[in-house]
Amino acid sequence: MIAEVHPFKTVFDEEWDYEWAADWNKVSAIFTTIDDLERQFGALDVSVLRELTQRKLILDLQKYAYSLSKVIVDKYQD
Repeated sequence: MIAEVHPFKTVFDEEWDYEWAADWNKVSAIFTTIDDLERQFGALDVSVLRELTQRKLILDLQKYAYSLSKVIVDKYQD
């Protein structure tokens, strides 16, 4: 028989679950948007300088999204 980690369910736990899920869905949507933008950039025929600028933009957005996901994890870690 598997022991439950938290045998008692409280209102606080349920609110926490919904808040965490909503926050994580927002972060997931940001990553999806970045992927879509990267695909759209790939379809453009631009100069090498523009390609490098687009790549830097994607990397900066990814960096931001990863840091945002870290904030979300830290927020609900305690």
